[in-house]
Amino acid sequence: MKIIAVIPARYESVRFPAKVLAKNTGKYLIQHTYEQVLKADLVKEAIIATDSVKVFDACKEFGGKCVMTSDKHQSGTDRIAEAVEKIDADIVINVQGDEPEIDPANINLLAQLMLDNSKADMATLIAKFQAVEQIANPNIVKAVIGRDKFAMYFSRSAIPYCREAGGVGKIDDYYRHLGIYAYRKKFLLQLTKLPMGKLEQLEKLEQLRVLEFGYKILTGLVAHTVDGIDTQEQYAEFVKRYKEVKN
Repeated sequence: MKIIAVIPARYESVRFPAKVLAKNTGKYLIQHTYEQVLKADLVKEAIIATDSVKVFDACKEFGGKCVMTSDKHQSGTDRIAEAVEKIDADIVINVQGDEPEIDPANINLLAQLMLDNSKADMATLIAKFQAVEQIANPNIVKAVIGRDKFAMYFSRSAIPYCREAGGVGKIDDYYRHLGIYAYRKKFLLQLTKLPMGKLEQLEKLEQLRVLEFGYKILTGLVAHTVDGIDTQEQYAEFVKRYKEVKN
């Protein structure tokens, strides 16, 4: 089976404008992500999908494969679907463009989940929380997982609610969702034709469209996680870590 990774890369960003082209390390942020993805052995090809000529030109500069997509897309999933529609692939992995420290082993795990579970149309990754304070943070998405390892729900709220604790219970009872997905190409193209559901509108989590329309998402648990870059402060911390390693 041919597995490819697609990295959606918007130039515009509310909290950190033009972040994918930040270059304080000597490399573009999107370049760091692209190079990390290519370290995953099971990924045969990586493609950056953008609606920005600036991002496209930057990718050409460092030799990254990039395709232009419509500027009308409402989500990265829609952008990826357009990018792969005419590309030969069986499994498509969606990696966010602001993940310069993503662990290639995690990408391989996600790909292997799809290879080992032929009936799974979609998969994603989860991890344990590192601090109980993170559970109440609405910017960190929580996942509730069934015994079969398929997701039951995703939420910005602290779920499951622990009645005895009056809210958040023991940290080991909670999982955080990591924003990386794998799809069978046919399912991805089908998914993007579905209308936005009420749950997705309320939580602003597009994976809820999958659950609301009766489909399932397989999950894999990973131990090592590194947050993506959402703010200039997070980027400055990444630059510091990168330069420390280089030196």
